[in-house]
Amino acid sequence: QVQLVESGGGLVQSGGSLRLSCTASGSTFSIYRMGWYRQAPGKQRELVARIDNPSTTNYADSVKGRCTISRDKNTVVLQMNSLKPEDTAVYYCNARRPDTSGIFRDFWGQGTQVTVSS
Repeated sequence: QVQLVESGGGLVQSGGSLRLSCTASGSTFSIYRMGWYRQAPGKQRELVARIDNPSTTNYADSVKGRCTISRDKNTVVLQMNSLKPEDTAVYYCNARRPDTSGIFRDFWGQGTQVTVSS
């Protein structure tokens, strides 16, 4: 099992910045992907950014140029700049690793609220 603990959400004005951090613990040795997803009220959960070993990144079009994801061992950080009201959502940390059968499993954090005021 993998446990994920997030921090860094909060309330910020439009144009501001936030830094989200997530640290994995438990069976972390084979995690090959970590990332951030978000879910706004009434909407489906969507990818914000992810990073695959060793350093391949993937960003949603809506955040390209405004967000940077990085990973150091078992901690993944999402730096968000130029925030917009439409970035308001609950942000979830994600980790993916294979189980003993080779099937990939996803693990999720509890979520952290990001609210951007206009």
